[in-house]
Order: sequence, then C-alpha cells, then structure tokens
Amino acid sequence: MKKLGLDLGNKTLGIAISDELNFLARGLDTYRFDEKDFVSALEYTSTLVSQYNIDVVVLGLPKNMDGSQGEQAMICQDFKKELELKCNVTVVMWDERLTSRMASNMMINQNLKRKKRKQDIDKMAAVIILQGYLDSKS
Repeated sequence: MKKLGLDLGNKTLGIAISDELNFLARGLDTYRFDEKDFVSALEYTSTLVSQYNIDVVVLGLPKNMDGSQGEQAMICQDFKKELELKCNVTVVMWDERLTSRMASNMMINQNLKRKKRKQDIDKMAAVIILQGYLDSKS
C-alpha cells in the first residue's frame, strides 16, 4: 500500500505520494484552499486516501527550532485526529523543521524560476517529509 505525505499550511496543502514499494516519494499536488478552511483540506485528503488506497499518512509537524509546538502545530494535531476519524487511516506526525528551506534550496539548485518555486514549495516540502519517513523505515 502507498503512503501519503502532507505539508499543511493555512492556505495550502502540499501532497506527496510513495511508490508501491514505499521506496521513493514524489510530488503529487498542491491543494489551495481559503485561509484556515481546514475542512476543505480534510475533504480533499480523504478523497486521495480512498483513490490511492493509502494506509499511512505522514503529516508534517511544524515544531519551533527549540522543539516546542506553536499554534500551527496544534492545528496539525487537530487535523491528524480528524483525518484518523474520517478515513480510518494511521497518521504519523513527522518533524518538518527546515523542510521548506530545504525544498527551496533544492529548487534553486535546479534553476527553477521564482514563480515555479513559489507554486511548488509546499509539494516539495511534502516530498521531503514523506521521503524522511520512508528512509527511516528501510
């Protein structure tokens, strides 16, 4: 079964998916929603879980650099609970510190234009989150 990686923001949801062997993560989509309309993000994620036969969702947990959790981390914890209830799927929280910076640096190194980087930063962060989880399991 495949795994899904998520990078949840206030207006975007970066999404990555694993291959069948759970070896590689690839970017799937960046879902855009009205600010803090997490119900919409939850519905969209629910359709992906069903469509791709997902058994584990890896959700980025935005910790502060000192390891503490702020408001966005609490939002992600709530999203995790709602997703588990709605989809009957395991949701793993994954430390996402610096993933957006890593994603940005990777895209700069690939010489992607600023507009393309802005469009894909959340999807690339989701790839980094999911790949980190997959690597930890192998």
